[in-house]
Amino acid sequence: MSGLAYYVGPPRPANPVLLLHSWHGLNAATKKLADRLADEGCTVLVPDLLSGALPASQAEAEEVLGAVDPNHLVSATLGGLEVLGNSAPGPATVLGLGMGGSLALWLSVRRPERVVGVVSFYGTQTIDFAGSRARYQLHLAEEDPWVSSDDAAFMEATMGLEGIEFETFRYPGTRPGFFEEGNHFDADAADLAWSRTLTFLQSVRVN
Repeated sequence: MSGLAYYVGPPRPANPVLLLHSWHGLNAATKKLADRLADEGCTVLVPDLLSGALPASQAEAEEVLGAVDPNHLVSATLGGLEVLGNSAPGPATVLGLGMGGSLALWLSVRRPERVVGVVSFYGTQTIDFAGSRARYQLHLAEEDPWVSSDDAAFMEATMGLEGIEFETFRYPGTRPGFFEEGNHFDADAADLAWSRTLTFLQSVRVN
């Protein structure tokens, strides 16, 4: 895996979680989320998908992401899962935010033997989920210019056709970013989503 990453966890590696950040990069808020997961007994790796870039605004994030080689996103995501597996063996849960949420969904199909669960915040995919072995928890903002209700319905229908277990939560009055400290953060929605995330992580643990 090229580039940097943030790694944190209990003294004895267990409950691996690959955390894929949003298009705002591997910032302080993402590291704080990794720390919170570690406090819950998870071994967490956060690969740097944007090679050190930390866009502060939506416009800057769009510009930075537009300049990123898609092959880098793929290699950093796959490499992160491999590195995590070397330190905390066993299937991992992938938690992704925005751009990272979409990559988490993709990864679960690309590496079905390595992904036991996916928690995706405001992410979507139009891929075929055939072959996935994961369970899914989807968190969607009510007001999302990038994920329409049709996009979400298509993804849910695709999962349903494959008999995949998933649950979807929509948060009234929120926008993408409601779970992350920063732009559009919503404390009440974030607290509820965190509680649901912890319940899901506990349910998919294999060690």
